[in-house]
Amino acid sequence: MATTQLDAKGLICPLPVLKARRAMKAMAAGDVLEVEATDPGSVKDFEHFCETTGNRLLDASEAEGIFSYRIEKVG
Repeated sequence: MATTQLDAKGLICPLPVLKARRAMKAMAAGDVLEVEATDPGSVKDFEHFCETTGNRLLDASEAEGIFSYRIEKVG
């Protein structure tokens, strides 16, 4: 299992999710993508992204205006 980091800070909807989708295409099943974003809209965007793609949102948190997500690629 590999972990990939994605810095989406400063980007606004829909760019964080689009960059995450692109990054996950190169990943194997079971790999984890760790994303950091500053757009408050990314919370709903990543929830919806995981629901529609079948990927698993392992963790979502916010600290000092930075939203962090851990997403496992499924399948």
